[in-house]
Amino acid sequence: MSNSAFTWCFIGTGTLAKQVAAEITASGRHRITAVYSRRYEAAEAFAGPYGAKAYKTAEEAIQQADAVYVVTPHPSHYQYTKMAIEMGKPVLCEKPFTVKACETKELFRLAREKQVYIVEGMWTWFAPVARKVKEWVDGGVLGAVQQVTTKMLVNVIHYAPRLTDPVLAGGAILDSGVYPITYLYRLFGKPTEVHCSGRIAQGVDLGDEIDLTFGNGLRCHISLAIDSDADENFIRIEGEKADIFLNHFHYTDHADLLAKDGSLIQRYEARTTLLEEFDKASEEIRAGKTESAFIPPQATIDVMDIMDACREQIGLVYPFEQG
Repeated sequence: MSNSAFTWCFIGTGTLAKQVAAEITASGRHRITAVYSRRYEAAEAFAGPYGAKAYKTAEEAIQQADAVYVVTPHPSHYQYTKMAIEMGKPVLCEKPFTVKACETKELFRLAREKQVYIVEGMWTWFAPVARKVKEWVDGGVLGAVQQVTTKMLVNVIHYAPRLTDPVLAGGAILDSGVYPITYLYRLFGKPTEVHCSGRIAQGVDLGDEIDLTFGNGLRCHISLAIDSDADENFIRIEGEKADIFLNHFHYTDHADLLAKDGSLIQRYEARTTLLEEFDKASEEIRAGKTESAFIPPQATIDVMDIMDACREQIGLVYPFEQG
C-alpha cells in the first residue's frame, strides 16, 4: 500500500458511518475528505472532527476522494453507487448491496462496462476468523459436514429507526439475514433450494426461519429475529469428525474447533475489524483491479437472489416497490 492515506467520500452519516470513520481514520491509512448527507447540517457535524468538507450535493462530494463509501439506508444504495460508477469513482457499498437482486446485477453490469471497481462492504467476509473457518471446512478437518445451525436472535430494534421502517427497507432479512446467508454461501456455494417463513408486522419482517439446501444434500437452518431477548447469535457446524462453533459469528475474534465430545481441539484468534475491508478495497483499487478478489461480484449477486427468494416467499414487499 502507498505511504499516502487513501481518501474516502462518505455518503451517509448515521450510526455505522460514525463507527467506521473512527476506526479507519485512527489507522492513519485512510482519510475522509468529503461527506454528503441529505441534511447538510448532519454532513457538517460529521465532517468536522475528521478535517473533511461537507458538500451540498453528492456529485460534488464524490469528486473529492479516491473512492466512495455508501452507508445510507438500504433503498438509496443503488442510487448513490450508480452515480459514483457513472462518474468513474470506485465504490465500497454497505451490505445489503441493494434492496433487490435486479438492482445489484445492473450495478455490476454498469461497473464492468465502465471498468470501475465496486464491492460490497461485508466485513465478516474480510475477517481472518471467517477465512480460517473456511480453511477448516475445505481442508476436511471436520470430515463430511452433516448439519449447520445458525441463530441470530437479537434485540436491535432501537439500534437505528430504519430497522422498523418499511420505507427504508427495514426488517430482519436484509439487515441481519445477509450475514448468515453470506457466511453459508461462502462455505458451501449457492443453495439449490431456499425455504423461508417469516413474521411480519407493520411492513417489516421481525423474524424469519430459513432453510438452505445445497447440492450435496446438506441442509442449513437459519433463525433470525431483530426483536428477541434470547441473545443467541452463533453458528455451529457439525461434521463427522469435529465441529466448529462461533459465538457472535459475524464479528467474533475467535473460532473454536471442537472434538465430538465437546472438548477443545483448537481455538483460532484474530480480530474482526471494520478496517479490514477498507484496507483490502483500497489495496485492490490502487492495484488497478476492477473487481474484488475478496468478494467476487457473483457472490454478492447470488446472496441478493437468495434474499429475494426469501422475501417473495413471505410476501414482504416494501412501499416503494408497490406499483
